[in-house]
Amino acid sequence: MCTSIGISPSRARSTPFGGNQLTVLPDAAGISTEGMQKIAREFNFGETTFILSKNDPANIFRVRIFTPRAELDFAGHPSVGTACALETARTA
Repeated sequence: MCTSIGISPSRARSTPFGGNQLTVLPDAAGISTEGMQKIAREFNFGETTFILSKNDPANIFRVRIFTPRAELDFAGHPSVGTACALETARTA
């Protein structure tokens, strides 16, 4: 079973549901690329991020970013949102 962290920046906005939603899956080990794409399509948010173990000793972890249609090499919003979600979950 996969656990996800859903965040919506709309909480910080004056208009409800005005933010860009993001789903973070903090343990995506074992999910194939095709599976990640299907999950992102199912959530249908702007981006869904999948956290994997690092493949470079200089990093803490690896993140893959998917939209409902394709994987992205990099995107600012989901990178920052993922970091915030993981830190919030770690300190909760």
